[in-house]
Amino acid sequence: MRKVWQKVFEDTSAHRAEIVKAILEGEGLNPVIVDLKDSSYHFGKFEVRVDSMHVLEAIRVIKKEINFE
Repeated sequence: MRKVWQKVFEDTSAHRAEIVKAILEGEGLNPVIVDLKDSSYHFGKFEVRVDSMHVLEAIRVIKKEINFE
């Protein structure tokens, strides 16, 4: 069966994306980071994605555990 990856977080900061990834990994959700930054002009974003079967759980964890403010 083919995995379908869905975005659960995005930010322009690679550091924040790595934090989210680490927390989701701790929950066993096996996230990946997709780098959408343009290497020439240095703009864009990073997305954290999980298997579509784990999207609701990942969003719940992010809302409960992560606050960058």
